[in-house]
Amino acid sequence: MPGRARRGAIRLWSGHARSAGLAAGIWLLALTPALAAPLITAAAYADPTDRYDHGVLGDSIEHATLVLTLEDGSERRFSLPDTMVFEDTAPRLADITGDGTPEVIAVESSLTEGARLAIYTADGRFVATAFIGQPHRWLAPVGAADFDGDGRIEIAYVDRPHLLETLRLVRLEGRELREIAALRGVTNHRIGWNYIVGGVRTCTTRPEIILATGDWSTNLSVYWRPDQSRLDTRAEGRFTGAASMDKLLHCEG
Repeated sequence: MPGRARRGAIRLWSGHARSAGLAAGIWLLALTPALAAPLITAAAYADPTDRYDHGVLGDSIEHATLVLTLEDGSERRFSLPDTMVFEDTAPRLADITGDGTPEVIAVESSLTEGARLAIYTADGRFVATAFIGQPHRWLAPVGAADFDGDGRIEIAYVDRPHLLETLRLVRLEGRELREIAALRGVTNHRIGWNYIVGGVRTCTTRPEIILATGDWSTNLSVYWRPDQSRLDTRAEGRFTGAASMDKLLHCEG
């Protein structure tokens, strides 16, 4: 899995750098056939806008609309109100509900309350976290996997990667994303980057999250300790750029 989400590249799981027209990368490597709801095969952001003056991803352009492409080739468009934008590199596909079909994970930002993580189905927004609570505060998605080994999928993201530097794991429970774990002192983004570094790897029997320490000195592998029901870390060498994380994500570190 690649260590950063770049503009112009469609890659398995990593997400992407900013691109309004790219189809989303698939976060999970295998999805069983759909039996019920319309199958989402791709997602992209559309309708660029400069109504949010944050610029955390390197420019003043965000997007107002999420476009989902379905298996039959049709599209569904979901537009945000004028008080919000999609502040993200690209939408991501992952089976979060466990029904065998992918949902779409996106970052929405309120002009007055900052960012939140949102999950969309073919029918629109299904669930979202709370907004961070103030403008110009952002979160950077990491990946989705069964991190704690209980058979359910968790979503990992870094809450305020430039300030709070906190990894959060949330799990869908009913119509709520409930936090199950958090870890301070980690990051995956610098202000102005149009990509997000790190991601999720499975080099053994358990998925691990690859991030950097908050001071960008060291790469970290973050994993679940079942004996203590918490996240733990292991140093994985110096951070020397996204390429140093690429090696770890490809199990070369």
